[in-house]
Amino acid sequence: MPLVENMLKRLTYRYNRDPNSNIGKLLGIVAGELQELKAALDNTAAYRDIDTAVGATLDRIGYNVQQHRGQATDGIYRILIKSKIARNLSDGSMNTLIRVLAITLDAEPESIVIQELWPAEPAAIQVDLPVGSLLAAGLTLNQFGRLVNCIVAAGVRANVLQEGTFEFSSIYNPTYPDDKELDGEKGFNGLDPVTFEPLDTGGMLGAVYDPDQDTELPL
Repeated sequence: MPLVENMLKRLTYRYNRDPNSNIGKLLGIVAGELQELKAALDNTAAYRDIDTAVGATLDRIGYNVQQHRGQATDGIYRILIKSKIARNLSDGSMNTLIRVLAITLDAEPESIVIQELWPAEPAAIQVDLPVGSLLAAGLTLNQFGRLVNCIVAAGVRANVLQEGTFEFSSIYNPTYPDDKELDGEKGFNGLDPVTFEPLDTGGMLGAVYDPDQDTELPL
């Protein structure tokens, strides 16, 4: 029910409750101001949420947890803030690490696998991520790898592996035109026969992050 109608219904029957009456028009002005005030309060409440805050408001949230923005966009900055909060609360356990990474990537915890590299390498783990998760989050592999190594317990080294789905055909040098193996989920993507634009199919390449081969940056 519109606010002005609700206000008119609260008047006694001695008043004209028609929205087009003088008293209706007067209450209509008041109702408009109240609706603008409510919208402003709703926006203020929404901007207290990391997922909806933008610009300077998001900067204030980051300042509260001592996470600087740098050149990061709002989307990346939200991930940095969540990661910083998680780092402050993390106990270094595997379950906590999985939960933090799932929140960071907006993924299901079951899709993230952590493997210990011991006894081949002590105090080291490998984090396996679902395909496309970093792309959806807007992070590069190096950015995410640094975040993971900030979250793990002190002295633990973390590799990050994102397995791809791309595969070459098992048939080498086909002799006949029909002698070929096709898979739209694992091979190269084709072109639209009308627009000649790349189709949204094909395999994805994997990648590995190794902190020993990276230049450490302030994070």
